[in-house]
Amino acid sequence: MESLTRIARKITWILFLVQSLASAGFIAAATLNSIVGAKLSQQAGWAGVPTAVYLVAGALSAYLWGYLMDIIGRRGGLALGLGLGVIGSGLAFFAITESSLGLFLAGMMLMGAANAAVQLGRFAAAEVHPPQARGRAISNVVLGGTFGAVLGPNLVGPIGAWIKPISGDELAGAYAVSLVLFLIGMITVYLGLRPDPRDVGRQVSETYPELVKPVVEVRRLKEILVQPGALTAVTAMAFGQMVMVLVMVITSLHMRNHDHGLGDISLVISSHTFGMFAFSILSGRFSDRFGRGPVIVAGSATLVLSCIAATLSPAVLPLGVALFLLGLGWNFCFVAGSALFADQLSPAERSRLQGFNDLMVGTSSAIGSLSSGLIFAAVGYNMMAYISAAVAFIPLAVAVFWMRGNPRKLAVPA
Repeated sequence: MESLTRIARKITWILFLVQSLASAGFIAAATLNSIVGAKLSQQAGWAGVPTAVYLVAGALSAYLWGYLMDIIGRRGGLALGLGLGVIGSGLAFFAITESSLGLFLAGMMLMGAANAAVQLGRFAAAEVHPPQARGRAISNVVLGGTFGAVLGPNLVGPIGAWIKPISGDELAGAYAVSLVLFLIGMITVYLGLRPDPRDVGRQVSETYPELVKPVVEVRRLKEILVQPGALTAVTAMAFGQMVMVLVMVITSLHMRNHDHGLGDISLVISSHTFGMFAFSILSGRFSDRFGRGPVIVAGSATLVLSCIAATLSPAVLPLGVALFLLGLGWNFCFVAGSALFADQLSPAERSRLQGFNDLMVGTSSAIGSLSSGLIFAAVGYNMMAYISAAVAFIPLAVAVFWMRGNPRKLAVPA
């Protein structure tokens, strides 16, 4: 018992560290993706294409990572994913020096696949803990994004200036940062993530047999998704992600159209990323203490409120508060939804179904990213925010309906 607890803490700490390094690398690159896309294509309309390629690649590879991690383990899958990130960021760096859009998009594909693998790390933390501690474990890993949100963008300028004489373009610096951070993360996983969380998770299931979903045989995807708990979890994560991306992606352009400078725009986006990650430690503990459903409802309601608040004024303070709430609502849906989904699966079902879940989340993110500009151009920022608020009602309604059939509102499976 004590040994399992110590191992679980070590694994969670390693996953937090890897999440911190990887998120810093991904966010550093994301800071400049649109600028590089427009520059290499020489068309402003292509500015969003690199991010779209990144998101689609991540969505499509998530399901494959789920299968692969069952075969080679969580440690092997995460190390391989980060290795793809090293190659992808290297390709992006080289593409900038050679002014090649095709190579840059290839690099974005590999980086998107790498991110999909890293995101599955939160489930690895969940499976090495008993159900009543899974929310906290997931939140501790997601909390690593706070480090990345702060470190990543702040490295772009200094490294870009340092590397410009070598690469010929300061934009390449962000991808050099990503390469180094992914490499450190890969080494950390390979050396530190022992024993493999997959094996520890099976041992935890044997230690707490009364808390494991009673499954006679491995169920098909359809059989699991028709279960109210699993459907609620996937809905919370997928639609929460879509709403967050819809509003976040276009807010910078909205502010630019109201003559805000880059400093103001960065401040608002920073408040958003702070809301996304900094309160993970609370959302996980609330999920374990009060139940997954109430936290999902609170997160969805916060998303609705944030979308409406975003329409009140284009000034920095109101938008900063609205985007902070947008990040916080996403966090509650994401952390509680992840914990609820982990509750629904037996050890043999975990990686495959968790990969499918992240496929849904990634697809929702890509749809949100591609749709935001079209909706904004057609009906304006305020109407787009109202549409986003309406979408946020979907996980809210589904969670309330699920809780009506689960009146105990347990944090762990009944």
